[in-house]
Amino acid sequence: MTRAVTRTWYRIAVSRGGAPSVVAASGEHLGIAVAAAQRHAAGAFAVAAEVADESQIPLGESLGKSALVELGAAPPEVPVFRWPVGVLPTLSGAAAASGARCGWIVRRDPSLLVIEAQTTADQLTDLFLGLIERLPSADNLEVRILDHFEAAGRADVWLTSRVDARRILRVLDDHDEELLGNGHLELSVYVRARRATLRLTEHKTVVWLAEDGALEADVKRWLGELAVPEVDALVTVKDAPHFHYRPANSRDRKRLGDELYRERLRRVDTLRPTAP
Repeated sequence: MTRAVTRTWYRIAVSRGGAPSVVAASGEHLGIAVAAAQRHAAGAFAVAAEVADESQIPLGESLGKSALVELGAAPPEVPVFRWPVGVLPTLSGAAAASGARCGWIVRRDPSLLVIEAQTTADQLTDLFLGLIERLPSADNLEVRILDHFEAAGRADVWLTSRVDARRILRVLDDHDEELLGNGHLELSVYVRARRATLRLTEHKTVVWLAEDGALEADVKRWLGELAVPEVDALVTVKDAPHFHYRPANSRDRKRLGDELYRERLRRVDTLRPTAP
């Protein structure tokens, strides 16, 4: 039996570096609509999104026709930042993400050193893979498929066997759009000898977590080499109401799990939200 394809219409704010405008675009999931909106104008990138109400859905939609409609200027409070693929603030709540920029900060925790970095969509792959290349060792890659992916209500944890940085880099390089661009995933690289983790969070920030500061100076230097400056504060998409989405041509949850299995990762745990 063929599954019916359901499209949703979104209002998507796009920019080419200047004041953003809003278009209505549709897709089976948000990533498809974002891709359509960005194709509408050469060099455009999405800065915010919202589910469209009925009054903004083009005529003819009931007949299955596809369209993209220009809706005019975006609200002036919508910040222009080239968010990494996989996350976008909502159009109505985007003002809370004003001040978003590239940079890194140290977040002090009583038991952990936490260095968090943010960069733009065009630099995220270079940042995350560049840090892995500089690590003194790397032992495992964990891919956590989160509960909000297709509203599954569970997180599936996939893990490689004990490998090395070269193997981890190959997997990520072969599937960079699929894994790094999916806002429903969290990736972790374990550095067991240093009791540390390099993580790409679901909000597309890169985080170094360590039980001590042995590599603190190195990580800060590496971030500088990768053109990410130290800043006094870091505004991320987590600070605003936001969407998580996957790229237009990426796999759904089941097919992604099948691909991870082919890459010799194993599902080692399934986590469900605890009752309040």
